[in-house]
Amino acid sequence: MTVLLVVAKAPVPGAVKTRLCPPATAQQAAQIAAAALRDTLDAVRATPGVTPVLASTGRLTEAEDAAELTAALTGWPVLDQRGAGLGDRLANAYAEVAAAYPGRPVLQIGMDTPQLTPVRLAAAVRRLRAADAVLGRARDGGWWSLGLRDPRHADVLRGVPMSTPDTGHDTWAALTGRGLRTVPLPVLRDVDEWADALAVAAEVPDGRFAREVAAVQLALVPGDRR
Repeated sequence: MTVLLVVAKAPVPGAVKTRLCPPATAQQAAQIAAAALRDTLDAVRATPGVTPVLASTGRLTEAEDAAELTAALTGWPVLDQRGAGLGDRLANAYAEVAAAYPGRPVLQIGMDTPQLTPVRLAAAVRRLRAADAVLGRARDGGWWSLGLRDPRHADVLRGVPMSTPDTGHDTWAALTGRGLRTVPLPVLRDVDEWADALAVAAEVPDGRFAREVAAVQLALVPGDRR
């Protein structure tokens, strides 16, 4: 059974989605992040044949919608992210999962793609069964998902510069350079800027994420709407 690993940051005002400000306030950005995380958790929970795990940083008790997030995580193993940089934190999370679930493949996603559905996630899990690795690149040059048949190979991420326009390319090169048979997942748009939030909300208009984005948009004066 594949482990579906969600890597997330606690949606605390001022600590998440700061690039949505303006037009969102720090609290509104955290509410949007909380909605994105809850939509993601719902999609993972509804994906058949996977074991969900969360690796988080920050205090969920201080987050927006803390009670709802805690309830949504009932039954989930929750790991603390460890490491100085994102590459180290990701590699360490994979290593912990590999130790806890030996021999299991791992598909990792974040909280920036609330348009994910159980159908999309199940398709990624199936694709991983026929490859050593799968990589879903993001439109901004990064990536939204990485799957590894042997999660110990995630140590390649320690040498990949993160959050750059070349992160997706460099991650692919690191995987294939190790000799891993790597196949692509669909390219998705992740939520960084306000234009991303509007575009992704339009893809999933019935989700919590879309409702929070719409609430911010409605609160703006007409000249500020983008």
